[in-house]
Amino acid sequence: MSKTISKQHTSIGIVGFGAFGQLAARYLTAHFAVAAYDPSSAVASMAQRLGVRLTSLHDVAQADIVLIAAPVSSFEQVVEQIAKACNPGALIIDVGSVKVGPAEIMRKLLPGHVDIVATHPLFGPQSAANGLKGLKIAVCPIRGNRHTRLAAFLRKSLGLTVIVTTPEDHDRETAIVQGLTHLIAKVLLRMGPLPTRMTTRSFDLLSEAIAMVQHDAPEVFEAIERSNPYAEAVRRRFFDLAADLSVELDAPLPSPARNEVLIGE
Repeated sequence: MSKTISKQHTSIGIVGFGAFGQLAARYLTAHFAVAAYDPSSAVASMAQRLGVRLTSLHDVAQADIVLIAAPVSSFEQVVEQIAKACNPGALIIDVGSVKVGPAEIMRKLLPGHVDIVATHPLFGPQSAANGLKGLKIAVCPIRGNRHTRLAAFLRKSLGLTVIVTTPEDHDRETAIVQGLTHLIAKVLLRMGPLPTRMTTRSFDLLSEAIAMVQHDAPEVFEAIERSNPYAEAVRRRFFDLAADLSVELDAPLPSPARNEVLIGE
């Protein structure tokens, strides 16, 4: 099998046909023969609509490129299962929100005859509603050098902005970028219903950010906050600084200086 990412005679197997697996299929069917596996029968109509063949996990694992879009909670189990079936020369890619743990699992469990790239599309179905052009994706080379061809395909064919990085650097940055965004969104949603009448532009933008993540599956929030090894420290620092600010605001204001009082008079 050729090790290039080509538009002809290349098969992709998607493991997990939930919201993101379906989004991926929507853009990949124009370039590859796409099959998918999902334990839920509820995805059958969407698969048919997208021209995706639903099949067994074993069959999907034998594709030229295997895209793992399974929840973090079942990720290790999925990798163990596909490791028994994937073909020599296959390219295994994951698309999870956290990279350090999954990268280590793939490196440890997948056979040495496959290449591995850990990726994180920095968008979801809602932010990709108007297309992929200009959206970002993190690409972390784990084994082999096919990340360069993958990155070229993502740029040229899908219009994505590709950021090549390491799992560690990815998780450090997303602990803030995603960890704080989802955390603040959760807090504000619990304060709801939020005002919609007398709003400022800054509040409207904040509301838009909340709307972009509030319908994410609960597993996404859990993965971002619990599975990222750097998220807890970021979260604690955020709450500590918020507590410090609360103390400052609770303190009485200093008395105005005499000259300030005279000016006011």
